[in-house]
Amino acid sequence: MFNPRFLVISLGNPAPYVGTLHSVGHLAVASLQKILSPEQPPFASERHGKKSVLASAGPKYTLLQSPTLMNISGPWVAKAWKEMLANRGLAPADLSLVLVHDDLEEDLGVVKIRQWSRSHRGHNGVKSVNSSLLPKDYNDPRWSRISVGIGRPEGRDRTTVSDYVLREMTKWEKSVIEDKATPAVLDALLELERKWERESEEAGGEEKRQR
Repeated sequence: MFNPRFLVISLGNPAPYVGTLHSVGHLAVASLQKILSPEQPPFASERHGKKSVLASAGPKYTLLQSPTLMNISGPWVAKAWKEMLANRGLAPADLSLVLVHDDLEEDLGVVKIRQWSRSHRGHNGVKSVNSSLLPKDYNDPRWSRISVGIGRPEGRDRTTVSDYVLREMTKWEKSVIEDKATPAVLDALLELERKWERESEEAGGEEKRQR
């Protein structure tokens, strides 16, 4: 029987860059907790992956804000996921991992589901996670990404892009993420749940036919 459990991890940067466009995943996940409340408890400091992180552990969703620098987030994400599997006695297929991160290629607030195997498109945080968690190393892992658009500056040089993603979000930008993007993130999670449930049922049916 399909019993969905999700580890939802937002990628971003620690202080003083928590409120920047590059850390929009943190804002989206924090806003998600409010939508899911009261079933989803408020964020509090907990230990995950041997680091102190902001976490909200509900009956279906465990929401974590990555505590590391964006570009080196992979090892911690892998450690947190594997630690949760071990602590709860779960198989890889029983704990779906979803990354929530910013996307320079989409307009502000546009939310998209990205397959794990798709290109990181120059996103160093996704690249780091991809190098730390390889699907071939696990039996039927359910992993996916949800990207949140932040727009892109006119200039494409590295300095211009860096200055853009590391500036503080405006009040208007925050309101777009909270009012538009966050409900879309929840819709994306529900869509992934339906997809993985269908796959689980199809796998169960195939197993019965082979007996």
